Amino acid sequence: MWTVVYIAANKVMAEMMKEMLEKEGMLVMLRPVGVPHMGNSANVEVLVPESEAEDAQELLTAAFGR
Repeated sequence: MWTVVYIAANKVMAEMMKEMLEKEGMLVMLRPVGVPHMGNSANVEVLVPESEAEDAQELLTAAFGR
């Protein structure tokens, strides 16, 4: 099961997070949130498999705060 570990403010930020987590060997999926017409400025959920959620949250918090 996939778990949301962060909600990025936009697609660019989500892509940076995805790249960082993938470099650590994690599977990552991005899912837009909200209305589709907002395009790249809409919030984006960063998801990882449930078994990797705790590690992913720690990495994201260290890198991006929250």
